[in-house]
Amino acid sequence: MTAARTGSVTPDLTIGVVGPHDLVERVMLMGHGPTPVPSRLVAAAYRDEQEAADKVVRLGSGVDVCLFASPVPYDFARKAGVLTMPATYVPLNGAALQGALLRASLDERFDPSRVSIDVLGRAEVEEAYSEISLGTEQVHLREEAAGPGTLAAFHERLWRRGATTVAMTCVHATAERMEMAGVPTIRVRPTGASIRSSLQTAALLGAHHRLEESQLVVVLVDVPTLRETPRRVTPRYWRDELKLALHRVLLQEAHRMNASVWPLDDHSYLVIATRGSVTTSTEGFRTPPFVERVREELGLAIEVGIGMGRTAHEAENHARAALARSQTSQRAQGFALDRDGRTLVPAPRTPPRAQPQAKPKGLEILARLADKLGDQEQPLIVDAENAGKMLGVTPRTARRLLRTLVEEGLAWPLPPNRT
Repeated sequence: MTAARTGSVTPDLTIGVVGPHDLVERVMLMGHGPTPVPSRLVAAAYRDEQEAADKVVRLGSGVDVCLFASPVPYDFARKAGVLTMPATYVPLNGAALQGALLRASLDERFDPSRVSIDVLGRAEVEEAYSEISLGTEQVHLREEAAGPGTLAAFHERLWRRGATTVAMTCVHATAERMEMAGVPTIRVRPTGASIRSSLQTAALLGAHHRLEESQLVVVLVDVPTLRETPRRVTPRYWRDELKLALHRVLLQEAHRMNASVWPLDDHSYLVIATRGSVTTSTEGFRTPPFVERVREELGLAIEVGIGMGRTAHEAENHARAALARSQTSQRAQGFALDRDGRTLVPAPRTPPRAQPQAKPKGLEILARLADKLGDQEQPLIVDAENAGKMLGVTPRTARRLLRTLVEEGLAWPLPPNRT
């Protein structure tokens, strides 16, 4: 165990290295060299490129950025939709391809102008050949990434027809299959310079992602029910009880986000968090925070605006602008603006729900409840269970109807009972 040098920076950035065993080992050994920021490498080796997506899932949130040993596993992971963090790969064009051509030219059995190459694009191959003054008329390409078996069949078919003298593959599992079938094979391997450059790129991507995740985010929560209007004046004790209950729920949710909550006025709250914590709790800014929890526990409809900025003042202004858009839009309950004031993620589209034709309106619901309560000489306080019995509906439907009364200003929600 080696003690850290005085003044040295503890590695704070984690890079996941995904690739075949030999290339991962090579990248890990070269990772001890200088990088732009202190970093720690985590190996995720596989036997088959199609395992790349599973390796990324296993790395999970334990890494800040993924570095793939070639474009092939990167493509598999991207198509599988498992890349939730920044990612890059070690390129195999340019010097890597020219190195494979040099090895082919040193073997008298092979003709570098009569080969088959997979994965690499035609423009990349033509550029590498032109730099060493070779033509590509008899070079056969398969640019699309595919499974090892498909690529091996492509190379073997050309070789057995005599169209090529050697197969050049970027896929480790394909090389193993062709060697077992007796097809002359040369693997296109990354150069040391490209590995070092890719490590630096990965470190910069991870550092930038860290800075982005720590960006300041301001969330404004507005409660329309608590607003005083000439037509709706609520008792002070009820408002105080409801504000306390709401503040408690917001604090609990903010604690999960590592955020802070402050009341702004009688009907709104200010939440300070980071982009990373808000991204997690909002499914990538697709659903507004707090809304579902407050609706479930208190039966309240709240409006949320999320803003980012280069300063706290700018972030708050963007949050107010987002809240104003949320209040004027009937399709969105939450809205988010980035630090340039642009819409970060469009409001989630909610398909219109099929409504029963004879759905009772707020006044009709209130009249039916008032009749029942008047007959039974009970206080004008009901819960979902009693309202369901009076209206002849299920408690779930009754809860929705009571919420409609609250949203239309025809009833006041009571705070939950203290345990």
